Amino acid sequence: MASLNKINPNSAGIDIGSSKIFIAVEDCEVKSCNTFTDDYLKAIVYLKEHKVTSVAMASTGVYWIPLFELLESSDIEVCLVNGRDVKNVPGRKSDVADCQWIQQLYS
Repeated sequence: MASLNKINPNSAGIDIGSSKIFIAVEDCEVKSCNTFTDDYLKAIVYLKEHKVTSVAMASTGVYWIPLFELLESSDIEVCLVNGRDVKNVPGRKSDVADCQWIQQLYS
């Protein structure tokens, strides 16, 4: 199968839930964090350590809003994707797979 050309190499994919977020950065294990502000700030440090300049994240309910605001204030570009569209992709049924799929498509 042919791979997609990368046009956004310094990107990450984030899947957000009510109690955990999952972060996919290329060539790294998926990182999970709780959804408290301190955890979001640690996630931003993690993203910056991996030279991530933009993220795509699934916008489910209202859970995305605090992280979106913190990412923007940290100079990380944020692209929201429809969470329903990601969940409807065949074969992608876990938070880990979702964040990896988001990252792959966004990069």
